[in-house]
Amino acid sequence: MSIFTRLSDIVNSNISALLDKAENPEKMIRMVIQEMEETLVEVRSGTAKVIADKKTLKRRVDTLRKQALDWEQKAELAISKGREDLAKAALIERSNINASVDITEADLAKLDETLDKLSNEIELLQAKLNDARARQKTILLRATATENRLNINVKLRSHAIDSALDKFEYYERKIDQMEGQLETGHVEQRGLQSEFEELARQEQIDAELAALKAKMANATKPQGGESNA
Repeated sequence: MSIFTRLSDIVNSNISALLDKAENPEKMIRMVIQEMEETLVEVRSGTAKVIADKKTLKRRVDTLRKQALDWEQKAELAISKGREDLAKAALIERSNINASVDITEADLAKLDETLDKLSNEIELLQAKLNDARARQKTILLRATATENRLNINVKLRSHAIDSALDKFEYYERKIDQMEGQLETGHVEQRGLQSEFEELARQEQIDAELAALKAKMANATKPQGGESNA
């Protein structure tokens, strides 16, 4: 289905309004660009034909002018020979040819006007096409960014991620428990060592106490070298 019905529709179109009304802006902009490109090819083809026609008419004008000059020279020759009748006939032919020149030059002027209009329309159409292509890039970038965001949101809501997080928490708790067991074992080991150290210290104190008692007992005994009076 054609979006535009004629060249002026494209030139005067409001691309933003078209995209705002479109249910699928990405598809719409592709259609707009395709139709603009096709129209641009047609306009350029028509312009090439007008240029070819212009060249043909210019060659015809040049040919007619040469013919008019030739008939003028023939009229001059006839007069020089005293043949006014032939000179008059030659001038009539030159007049007819000059009339054809005037008509052809008028056609050339119209072709020039047509070429000017086509040139302006091609320039405007190319500008519209460039604008549409720029908007297409923007739309594609926005569509890609939106799609990526949707994918990320879907993944964030995924049960697989929740399950993985739960597993991380589980392993963290296991590691905490293992570290706690290591610390408990170290405390228990240290407590047992302390008990043995206390026993050894008590044993040493008991030995020191026994040695002190023995020393004091020896000090209170009478010495064997003394005699009774």
